[in-house]
Amino acid sequence: MPGPLPLHDSGAAPSAPFSPQPERRVLSIWLWQLAMDRWRLGEGLAEGEGADAAPLALVDETARGVRIAAANRAGLAAGAAPGMSLADARTLCPQLATAPSDPASDLAFLEKLALWAQRWGPWSALDPPDGLIVDVTGVAHLFGGEEALLADVRAALARRRLEGRLAIAPTAGAAWGLAHYGPDGAVLQPGDNAERRLGQLPVAALRLDDDVLLVLRRLGLKRLADLSGVAREALVRRFRNRRSPAANPLIRMDQLLGRVPEPMLPVIAVHAPLVQRRLMEPIRHRDLLDRVVTDLAEDMARELEGQGLGARRLELAMWKVDGEVVTRRLELAAPSRDAVHIASLFGRKLDDVDAGFGIEMVRMRSAWSENVALSQGDFEVAAEGHGTSLAAFIDRLAVRLGARAVRRPVPRASHVPERAQAWIGALEPGKTLQEAFEFHHRPLKLLDSAERIAVLYASPDGLPRRFRWRGEVHEIARVEGPERISPEWWRERSSVRLRDYYRIEDSEGRRYWIYRDGIAGDGRGGDAQGRPPDWFLQGICG
Repeated sequence: MPGPLPLHDSGAAPSAPFSPQPERRVLSIWLWQLAMDRWRLGEGLAEGEGADAAPLALVDETARGVRIAAANRAGLAAGAAPGMSLADARTLCPQLATAPSDPASDLAFLEKLALWAQRWGPWSALDPPDGLIVDVTGVAHLFGGEEALLADVRAALARRRLEGRLAIAPTAGAAWGLAHYGPDGAVLQPGDNAERRLGQLPVAALRLDDDVLLVLRRLGLKRLADLSGVAREALVRRFRNRRSPAANPLIRMDQLLGRVPEPMLPVIAVHAPLVQRRLMEPIRHRDLLDRVVTDLAEDMARELEGQGLGARRLELAMWKVDGEVVTRRLELAAPSRDAVHIASLFGRKLDDVDAGFGIEMVRMRSAWSENVALSQGDFEVAAEGHGTSLAAFIDRLAVRLGARAVRRPVPRASHVPERAQAWIGALEPGKTLQEAFEFHHRPLKLLDSAERIAVLYASPDGLPRRFRWRGEVHEIARVEGPERISPEWWRERSSVRLRDYYRIEDSEGRRYWIYRDGIAGDGRGGDAQGRPPDWFLQGICG
């Protein structure tokens, strides 16, 4: 009898066995001298610091006085530690020189390094204020192994004149702890006993807040191995109210050992739309410059339209023959790619430009862009043609009067009419709260503050039929309502009463928006229990 049929086709090879995913590998780069290295590169100091360099510290102005933000090797050797007051540092090192620190520039420099570090992995993340995290899972063989990968990273940092400490581990927490407190270039393999390898690290390797570290030291827990010797239930009781990972050593320990995931936010490169013109001959006259700006605005409009974007902030840079660069910036109230509108706004900013011996290159860049649909762009063009575009009107006012001199209203998350809007700068991004809060119809004009009215006669159901306001008696012909608005309990006292709003029309056809403050017998209103409700007029309808 014939044997059993094979499970695969006789003419094809059997399928390959399932290949499991590789163990996760994370590279931590600690640029422990980031602030000093960036300052040195910014000052144009090509040579690295030597052992005999003069002590130097970068300082910050804080509420507790001038503090040391970073120091070079000579400053650290003299006792100028980060966080120390400048007065204390100068007592230890009188010859200590200082320079102002720039945390914003340090962060921008770190962001550029994060993108640069993606040569070693598919994604990278910031570890502020001076570190990077790179996912190097499955890429070490491209460099000849993890030791060769670390050597390549160290050589690349040296070419950039940056000092760093490196480590590779299965989790970001373990790599961070080894880079900061372990030997430089440490590698924690997936098969290693992580608790034993990391047990000698201090508890500061868990990336905890300073107050939590102080509590652990007072409890005698100075190393990670000490935490392993304490019953988990005891630590849970001690830190049960700490929800933040940086305030709970149990969460950090689980992240370190890979028991719970640790989310990381990767850095993604965003390429700003840019157009430029290299001129065959330098230009000196204003009409020629306006023509170049108009051409660049049209190029920028096509570039933005191709990406489905609209510009909110534009930069125009002009390179002069003598090497000087003149820059003009423009912010728009709404995203736009209207070339005519952009060119006209820049035209008002070029009156004081001195071309000197001539301008040889002009560049326009959209530093801030937002998504814009094609239909919206066409609508804006049509509206501007009829002179009704609010965004274009705000842009003209902001260019002429200054951005701080123009404000605009935006909706706020409140059903109380006097709190339902706020005023912000004309160029600040507004919050789109109307999608989440659909209010009832409101009058065109609200009074600055509601004015009390005297109800002379009311119907049995409580609706006013006649009232006096500003010395004039009004007979009510029509009433629509009520619209009940409850007080905001999270910001007001419990004695604040309910409001019932009515849209009314008097006998002469004038329409008002009034409300009754409180309901009889509602138990609200302080110690005036049972007092009748008050009536107020808050708006005038169109």
